[in-house]
Amino acid sequence: MEIPAVHLLLDRLPPGPWVFGRQVEPAPEVPNGTLVEIIDAAGRFVGHGLYNGASDIRIRVLHRGKKSAMDSPRQFLQRALAEAIRLRKRVLRLPEVTDAWRAVFAEGDDMPGLIVDHFAGHLVCEHHSLGFWNLREDIGWALEQLIPGAPIVHRMPQGAARSEGGQPGLDGAPPSTVWIREHGIEYPVELATGHKTGWFCDQRDNRQRVADLANDRFVLDLCCNRGGFALNAKRAGARRVHAVDLDEVALDGARQAAARNHLDIEFEHADAFQVLRSMQGAKVRPNLIVLDPHKLIRGQGNMDEGRRKYGDFNSLALQTLAPGGLLATFSCSGALDLPSFLGILFQSARRAERGLRLLSVYGAALDHPQRPDFPRGAYLKGALCVVDG
Repeated sequence: MEIPAVHLLLDRLPPGPWVFGRQVEPAPEVPNGTLVEIIDAAGRFVGHGLYNGASDIRIRVLHRGKKSAMDSPRQFLQRALAEAIRLRKRVLRLPEVTDAWRAVFAEGDDMPGLIVDHFAGHLVCEHHSLGFWNLREDIGWALEQLIPGAPIVHRMPQGAARSEGGQPGLDGAPPSTVWIREHGIEYPVELATGHKTGWFCDQRDNRQRVADLANDRFVLDLCCNRGGFALNAKRAGARRVHAVDLDEVALDGARQAAARNHLDIEFEHADAFQVLRSMQGAKVRPNLIVLDPHKLIRGQGNMDEGRRKYGDFNSLALQTLAPGGLLATFSCSGALDLPSFLGILFQSARRAERGLRLLSVYGAALDHPQRPDFPRGAYLKGALCVVDG
């Protein structure tokens, strides 16, 4: 197999999994989404990657090292996928506590632009790289060798298609609903057609951490999606749980989950901002609030707007909390780093005129490994705080 070459404008391959357009010589003869050899400015081979001239992320680096590593792309993919799945099964032993886990976490597993989630024997591949989308047949073959018989769905979301110069797509026929199990609770998941791949595996450990604090509390779960925080809190002994979301489909899934697990939860289809404002004058206010909004910052283009929204959200939540109450607040915006998020949180406390103490910092579950040369991989960040009495 002959692999085209793309030349860097640098005398070395920069650290990290992404090489940007300003660092690469134009290569109009190379089709977008092509597997390429990477050659530095001195003419030396330095690795392989997926090239896309339509994206500012010009090359997604697959490996650094031997030229022979890509003699068989299928075998290379199989080895990389096997290593990722081995981590989840043998090291982390995730199947012992859940049948919903992230099998491949893109840059964290040296497969930049590819996410694979396992849901009760089904696999959903989410492609944020045109190159991986073009390789989906080989990815499917490799996954079949590793998890035989698992139905596979490939998805390219609209945002990724825009940034990669491709078309959003769905390859495969996902079932209407699959029930997953996590820490003894069952949830309905619509594979590849709802938010992301269908379920937020990254919050698995945090749902347990927050539930550990929920006993005998009034819990308000905002942007509850399928009810993960709400159901765990109620099972852990919360006195009352009120769960809110503006997405009717997600909220209906949460109701189904509550019924199936015999948990009594109040659900409300509403805007979280309005719910917080309405509760501030209530006689009984929540003493544990979970705030887990969708991604409010897509990139530098809406950074200021997104920071304001995070600030407004947290100010209202802090104003609503009962004295001595707990706030578990999250951001899944990769462009916003942890120090900035914590800065917004403490600014929100000043605006709300509430004393605030930070108790703990949260991140993504263990099936979301990080590489030190890619800090953006730590996209999920959370904080547990207590307000003064």
